[in-house]
Amino acid sequence: MEWTNGELLWIAQSQEDTTRLARKLADLVVPGTVIALDGDLGAGKTTWSQAFAAAIGVREVVNSPTFTIIKEYEGEKLPFYHMDVYRLSQEEADELGLDEYFFGDGVTVVEWASLIDDLLPPRRLVISIQHAGDGSREFRIKGYGAPYAEWCQMLNEIGESEG
Repeated sequence: MEWTNGELLWIAQSQEDTTRLARKLADLVVPGTVIALDGDLGAGKTTWSQAFAAAIGVREVVNSPTFTIIKEYEGEKLPFYHMDVYRLSQEEADELGLDEYFFGDGVTVVEWASLIDDLLPPRRLVISIQHAGDGSREFRIKGYGAPYAEWCQMLNEIGESEG
């Protein structure tokens, strides 16, 4: 784990490491949480989203919402709104009324979020996932505004104490 310029670098050597990160973030979420996910095809966006959904108590199978755009799930902790905006133009995304999700009672995870950057709330958690070789992944996590910037600092401190 590495902390530089307000950005946390989390290395996941395995699926268990990815799940551990998802659980740690799930412990922090509150209604209206927005998590913006980006990364190349196959980087692990949906895998991370599935682990996160399970960590907030979603019991249903969570699949990529590539063709449905938005899937809603009921979690034990909070509702989970899973979006994939890869196939949308910014105009189409704007017409969907995403603010109802972003400022609603649940947690919203947006895959390919950088494609609709102008529509995302200014306060959000941004996670970029990259292949790091040998099946490992790099999660670059940056919080914009409260409480997200504090979450990154907390994750860094937790990681240091586990390290």
